[in-house]
Amino acid sequence: MKPLIGINLDIKAGPPEEASIQTPYTDAILKSGGIPILLPPMPREDLREVLRRLDGLMLIGGADYCPSLYDETAHPSCELTPAKRQEFDVALVSEALSDDKMPILGICLGCQLININQGGTLVQDIKSHLPESPVEHASKDGWKVGFHRHDVIITEDGILKGLFSAKQFSVPTSHHQSVRKVGKQLRVVATAEDGVIEAIEMNDRDFVVGVQWHPERDYETNKPLFEKLITASQGRRSNN
Repeated sequence: MKPLIGINLDIKAGPPEEASIQTPYTDAILKSGGIPILLPPMPREDLREVLRRLDGLMLIGGADYCPSLYDETAHPSCELTPAKRQEFDVALVSEALSDDKMPILGICLGCQLININQGGTLVQDIKSHLPESPVEHASKDGWKVGFHRHDVIITEDGILKGLFSAKQFSVPTSHHQSVRKVGKQLRVVATAEDGVIEAIEMNDRDFVVGVQWHPERDYETNKPLFEKLITASQGRRSNN
């Protein structure tokens, strides 16, 4: 049986509220041999029951988490994700990481969520933090408007280095925040040319990876990353 991959959802204001996802995320899982299972906000007890039935997890992008999660006040550029999504996402990553066999791929905001859960912090606005940086981490019209491309550089041995033949390659990206202080048990494995952290991995776990770029927007280049998530999830299924 194909592995079941849980995916969190974005929340849009109503009325009524809408839980939604962009199809490139689910397409990437389907193309790689998994079955996407969409996870709307739910009580923690129900979430635990669902996670017991899943083989892997993917955390998607979205607006900003409140900096109070890492004991900071919000930069003026912050646009906060709805409280219902934040509350659920925080519970989801905490419960998932408590299972040391759960494969997890965090994309953009999902990468940041893994880091926050582990006690890390974020650069709240890259342009303010690195005003001289030549790297466009989002489109010139801003991260809420569109995507840009820039190179990422794999800097350390780890999962990503084993997946990509090139040490440096172009990725689609749209973000104004990034990992700053790296959380416990995590290590940096890729950066942009300006030093912005572009990927993290968790030590002593088979597959817990966060990437700041959007691999679902360039599936062919990032196919090995999604296939590794599916392979790791198949391994979890066979061992359960």
